[in-house]
Amino acid sequence: MTPPESNPPTNPPHDSAVEMLYRPAALLSMRPKTRGTYTQHRNVVYAEACGAGLIMDVFYPLRNASGSAVVDVIGSGWMADRIALNEHIGLGAVDALCDRGLTVFAVSPGSVTLFTGLQMVHHVHAALRHIKHHGADYGIHPRRIGILGASAGGHLAAMAALTPQPGHPAARPPLRRWATDVAAVAVLFPPTDLVEYGGARFDQIQIEGFDPGRLLFRDGLDGKSEAEVLEKLTALSPARLPVATPPPFMIVQGKKDLIVPWKQAEKLAAALRRAGGLATVRYHETGGHPWPDIHKDIGDMACWLDERLGAVPA
Repeated sequence: MTPPESNPPTNPPHDSAVEMLYRPAALLSMRPKTRGTYTQHRNVVYAEACGAGLIMDVFYPLRNASGSAVVDVIGSGWMADRIALNEHIGLGAVDALCDRGLTVFAVSPGSVTLFTGLQMVHHVHAALRHIKHHGADYGIHPRRIGILGASAGGHLAAMAALTPQPGHPAARPPLRRWATDVAAVAVLFPPTDLVEYGGARFDQIQIEGFDPGRLLFRDGLDGKSEAEVLEKLTALSPARLPVATPPPFMIVQGKKDLIVPWKQAEKLAAALRRAGGLATVRYHETGGHPWPDIHKDIGDMACWLDERLGAVPA
């Protein structure tokens, strides 16, 4: 496939403004700082779940489009909406990627108030199928797609990358003909082992405003056996997944993170290496969740993704 000559595409998917409900008006008016290296198209529907549209924003680089793309999984405490997206844009990932000519798909996989963790992983797979199927419309190569995420978004990104769904060439729905594998993965401070999470099981920790049980089961932990809980925790732990051929990973983690223990990064890296994969880990000795000078680390991640995706044959 030949890279697009123009950027952004001349006929991008429809961009629409929609009303946001159930969030404080003061938060809705906040806008992140950005260098403006892109054209942003909002609220592109990539799938439907239980009658609700699942959306993403598409960020087209203003110049030097390479045909490579990154799916940026949005999630803050497994909550995905425009506030979480704006927080993520503020980290500088979209600017850094678009500045290198990569198209960014900021995918909202849903929120834990409506969906379980495994359902949100399935939504990320649906987004990948949509993006690959419409690759020509978006001006990207379906094989040159990486995935990115921070914190809960990094957890879901790693889960999706390590559980690729095969394509079915004979499937009647054309979207189902596409596999959901990705060529590279970059994650910042992701939870990776929910069975052993800093000395406790993830379902036993206390996080203000968050019920870990809802990540495992739609109705929480009431009435669930120990075996059922352990099965879900294991299934939602990237570091415990049986993986044959993992894509290359870059993991960035702060050693002073009070939300995600830093050894979570080490566990994932060790699992990837045991499976024969490449795991590049960068620790920030004084980094929290995140840290003030994280823009440099994000710039390095963008460079790493650009090089990895650019090396994939078209």
